[in-house]
Amino acid sequence: MPSGGGSPFEGLDWDLRNGPGVLATSEAALNATERRPEPDSRGVISYPGYQVAVARRGDTAASVAARVGINTDELARYNAIIPTDPLREGEILALPRRIADTGPVQGGGILPTGSPSVGASPAPVDVSTIATTALDRVGTPTPPATTRPSTGGEPVRHQVRRGETAFSIARSYNISAKSLGEWNGLGPNLDVREGQYLIIPVASSAPPPSAPAPQPVSQPGTGSPTPTPPSAAKPLPAERTTPAATAPRETPASPDLGAQRSTSTKMLMPVQGSIIRPYSKGRNDGIDISAPAGTAVKAAADGTVAAITTDTAQTPIIVVRHADNILTVYAGVDGISVKKGDRVSRGQTIAAVRAGTPSFLHFEVRRGADSTDPVPFLQ
Repeated sequence: MPSGGGSPFEGLDWDLRNGPGVLATSEAALNATERRPEPDSRGVISYPGYQVAVARRGDTAASVAARVGINTDELARYNAIIPTDPLREGEILALPRRIADTGPVQGGGILPTGSPSVGASPAPVDVSTIATTALDRVGTPTPPATTRPSTGGEPVRHQVRRGETAFSIARSYNISAKSLGEWNGLGPNLDVREGQYLIIPVASSAPPPSAPAPQPVSQPGTGSPTPTPPSAAKPLPAERTTPAATAPRETPASPDLGAQRSTSTKMLMPVQGSIIRPYSKGRNDGIDISAPAGTAVKAAADGTVAAITTDTAQTPIIVVRHADNILTVYAGVDGISVKKGDRVSRGQTIAAVRAGTPSFLHFEVRRGADSTDPVPFLQ
């Protein structure tokens, strides 16, 4: 775990745009978003088509409902939460029906009291999701065309579906996951739950960065202009050398880099078996290890259970957080013997291999949200 108990996503490239073959920074600036509007004295933000309430420190669905004057069970069911569940400061709750507006107009207008509510009440669920990209077997749902954002005005409202994460939703709308988290009070881990309503940040109206000046183009047949050599424009600096007499007489011994090498990244094979599907970036973000059903799945290294969830096929997934912002993912498991928040030690049994044809363990190693080949980490 990172020192000081900080978030595992500190220093993370929230837009996932670094690295070769991806968008340049100038293009990423086109997707900047505005700040979320300020709520009224009750914590309510009103838009023409819907309203949301912003939770305060120590709030629950019951306290928010009492403050805005709405039925507690109705508000909790609409947002797929338990009435007594604690809310994060700044977290958004969608109001199932319109209440009287008392504050200034937010986001382009106010509808009269009694306007029809937007959306249908989802079934109460509580699904925790990992803030990493989805496993290769999990298809990321794409919002229908009717939910694509417009520039300015009322933000689009998105209801989280099973298998979605804050990162997949942000990429679907071409916005920053950090902005999505700030607008909806998702907390440092960007946790979302099935049935939750999110408001999508509105694109900034700031002008795009100016295009670079065009380079001069020579006429056909005249050849390309020859650039001026650097030495012709500016003399080389005077060379300063140290006389041999003043050079150090003794060369210090080279450090033993082998003795200083950290072994914190060395991991234990979670199960013993052959690799039947190797790592392939973007295709298989981990390795598949063949093992009989019921084989004990062991923690690859010391760490803390960060999440226990399921993919769209209801296959259980365990995520363990380790030092140096490393995450390990174990999918295709059954008989889970740990819970979220538990400390686990290297080699500790955390689950068993799920029955299948064939049965295998899917194992991933991630640096933050970015997958990497697990083989170099294993002994």
